[in-house]
Amino acid sequence: METDRPLVSEEEMTRRYMEIQARSGVIEIGPQRYEGIKIENLQLKAELGSGTCGSVTRRVLDNRFLAVKEMKRSDNDQETRRIFTDLQVICKSNDCPYIVRCYGYILTYDHVYICMEMMAMCLEKLYKEHLIPKNIFIPEEILGQVTISVIKALKYLKDTHEIIHRDVKPSNILIDWNGNIKLCDFGIAGQLIDSLASTTSMGCAAYLSPERLQGGRRYDVRADIWSLGITLIELAMFQYPYQFDSPFMLMVNITDQPAPRLPESFSPDMRHFVDMCLQKDPIRRPKYTDLVQLEWYKKNDTNRVDVGRWLAENLGSEED
Repeated sequence: METDRPLVSEEEMTRRYMEIQARSGVIEIGPQRYEGIKIENLQLKAELGSGTCGSVTRRVLDNRFLAVKEMKRSDNDQETRRIFTDLQVICKSNDCPYIVRCYGYILTYDHVYICMEMMAMCLEKLYKEHLIPKNIFIPEEILGQVTISVIKALKYLKDTHEIIHRDVKPSNILIDWNGNIKLCDFGIAGQLIDSLASTTSMGCAAYLSPERLQGGRRYDVRADIWSLGITLIELAMFQYPYQFDSPFMLMVNITDQPAPRLPESFSPDMRHFVDMCLQKDPIRRPKYTDLVQLEWYKKNDTNRVDVGRWLAENLGSEED
């Protein structure tokens, strides 16, 4: 097996830094372009939460709302690479409607601020804080639209940027009040090396595929497909599918126990789709080319569902 190489060389990292530094303070919202913007120019309105390696706030620039991800810079090489990966991927992905849109960023001596479009909330917050209290479950047709959006985002990252996301989970899938569903948080995304990547300790173990938890093994885009399968079961059942009382037992359950399955109350096509996502043997787990040929995917890809209307009917009075 080929020895693992650094994902990015020092020379390439320096080149990226110079390129990133030159565009600091440039914020573009639609046709409007702002230059020389500092973080002090963005009025803080609310704390929105935290991501893989930073917090997110809601801010205002010239009467326009922005979501601003704040990440602390450090001397740690891994952390620097994570931050630069986030910047590189999100700033080059504005042509994908299934990835949260980047308006620009601000670099300071000790922080990086990424300015993004405002979304309503993540799907974890949607079901835990808004739907469970009302005893409202997410309809299968809405879960279908979540699936379509996430797969198209992941396939775009793979085809266009040779990236695997590596952190697919409900908190990294966002929805806006128009019903648009988008993927975010590329802080631990990894560039593919010969279509493979080395197993690392980064990411949330709860959504990691068995091959990622088995030390020394290598993985590819199918690891993200496993994470999507776990995410779909959680969003369908409002409960993470594995029972555990320690991180060790969680890892044992994922690697040694049968993969979780949806109950028969869901359609056979959806159950088959999730079963394929959760094939424990990555060789048997389909890549995107085969996944999009499954009946449940094809049906939802052509199905016109008004996700925004569903959201408004169930949460309309809660919109800020």
